[in-house]
Amino acid sequence: MLSLEHIALTALSVVLLVFSAIVHEVAHGYVAHLCGDDTAKEAGRLTLNPARHLDPFGSIVLPIVMGIMGGFVFSYAKPVPYNPYRLKNRRRDEVLVALAGPASNLLQALVGAAAFNGLWALVEANPQLYFSGPLVLGMNAMELLLTVFSSYVWVNLMLAFFNLIPLPPLDGSKVVCYFLKGEVLERYYQVQRYAMPILIFVLYILPRLGFDPLGVYLNACVGNLYNLLLGM
Repeated sequence: MLSLEHIALTALSVVLLVFSAIVHEVAHGYVAHLCGDDTAKEAGRLTLNPARHLDPFGSIVLPIVMGIMGGFVFSYAKPVPYNPYRLKNRRRDEVLVALAGPASNLLQALVGAAAFNGLWALVEANPQLYFSGPLVLGMNAMELLLTVFSSYVWVNLMLAFFNLIPLPPLDGSKVVCYFLKGEVLERYYQVQRYAMPILIFVLYILPRLGFDPLGVYLNACVGNLYNLLLGM
């Protein structure tokens, strides 16, 4: 039976994930704007107002269900629209727009790590802070804040490196296309047609068969960088 604490922590993770995904999408639109495409601006999407970005299923229902079930938690906001034909230099700028999302998540992870490390230094100087105050979800205020910031770092690192996977609709696919030409590019476009089934297969079926390449990739990138940023 699920505990109230587990449900509450899952909800907290979903809130952090959704906020981070919104910043991710706004970053795409803002860089497109800097590169000459005002599609996102004209659509009113260069804002952090959740109402402009939330997808009822992808932003709320899906991550909550996945979080309660355990394992990999995935969330998405409505993609910010952009028109590649309005970009100043389409070939170059499409890559910049694609990388803006993961870059925003890495920046958020750095901000979260700075906050976590600052609080931890305060706790080390005043250990009583860690054990004082009323309990919320079984934790006092300082412990809860440390949990929030460490989770924020983890969520953003996951979003950054997951979105760099070279399968559409993930950002890594646009980056890969920049380096491919001719027949190789055409073959890549053919593979893209099956991107979603491939992604589902890699995410959920392969691990059940004892082979988890995505898990290895995320552990190597996210796990090591998380430990480095938080001094673990």
